[in-house]
Amino acid sequence: MRTTRIITLAAIAATFLLVSAGADTREPGRKPATPRIEAVFVLDTTGSMGGLIAAAKEKIWSIANTLATTRPAPDIKMGLIGYRDRGDAYVTRHLGLTEDLDALYAFLMQFQADGGGDGPESVNQALYEAVVKMGWSADEQVYRVVFLVGDSPPHMDYTDDVKFPESCKLAAERGIIINAIQCGNQSATTPIWGEIAKRAEGEYFRVEQSGSAIVASTPFDGPLSALSRDLDSTRIYYGSGEELACQKDRDRTGATLYRKASVRALAARVAFNACEAGRRNFSGGKELIGDIAAGRVSLADVPADEFSGKLKQMSPIERKEYVRKMGERRVRLQKQILELSARRQAYIQDQIEKAGPDSRDSLDVQLYECIRTQAVKKDIVYADGPLY
Repeated sequence: MRTTRIITLAAIAATFLLVSAGADTREPGRKPATPRIEAVFVLDTTGSMGGLIAAAKEKIWSIANTLATTRPAPDIKMGLIGYRDRGDAYVTRHLGLTEDLDALYAFLMQFQADGGGDGPESVNQALYEAVVKMGWSADEQVYRVVFLVGDSPPHMDYTDDVKFPESCKLAAERGIIINAIQCGNQSATTPIWGEIAKRAEGEYFRVEQSGSAIVASTPFDGPLSALSRDLDSTRIYYGSGEELACQKDRDRTGATLYRKASVRALAARVAFNACEAGRRNFSGGKELIGDIAAGRVSLADVPADEFSGKLKQMSPIERKEYVRKMGERRVRLQKQILELSARRQAYIQDQIEKAGPDSRDSLDVQLYECIRTQAVKKDIVYADGPLY
């Protein structure tokens, strides 16, 4: 099984390098539809959820990498809602569906487990907001999915709440699947989580309070995290003053991630950014090397005042040479990253195999199996067994 996964990643690497160089890898006359995935995580952030929140911070990029493995490379958007209860520091905080997974991760990093401790939580409000406030598309071919993750049942005594049966009905009408993941074994939660999944055409499963996520350090994490900084440094932004300001904001978000994220998470992030499905998160908008390779722009057509810093001061010949060299450097880095990522995944697969049957109960494996089973209904096909 491990050999199959390494071959798959090698194929992904070859495909992406061809795309980076501007080659067309499609069969003549055939343009495959791009799979589209929209996933929202609704996460209980009360005090009892500390282990699960920590695991989510480690694994969100691995989830993105798993979503990215279908062919053709999918467009991926994710959103996040953290919820507690009335009387806590907040009831809900959310970030709508976005291609900017750096922003999503930075938002997730803000959550710390606190509050709660008094039984039911504001599950109803969080679930309703997940269905109506996240910016879902209306395209029937999009795999739209919510993962509700928590350990306590909803308050059913709030008279001004939209109760979960109504939210599930709305979700089913809009083609949004809701999967209910129970953490721990509170008996009051089990039947309601099961009912939520049934009403919204999803699945129910239970994990340990910690999430039992497979989080393994590998010998490749350090080198990959270093390559992440190198890859980020190859981005060349251009555009209006407002567009350049947005890109600077993204760079600041990236700098925050480097300060706060673990080496493991940074390794998974750069694996995603180096693959084809991660191109939008990596570029974040108008990025010169990627846009030239994709045929969206010609360097000669970009006015000098749409560049920032030293590129604005360069002559056209100097600018062309600089962009060429930076593009070649990016291709070399992407090749290194994808090769190291394949070795990292093989290493983690070894750890999974050593863990034996217990690994089947982890949050990682359960999420993947759920996605694999549901996405195929939208003609999005994943291989057997999770990729990390």
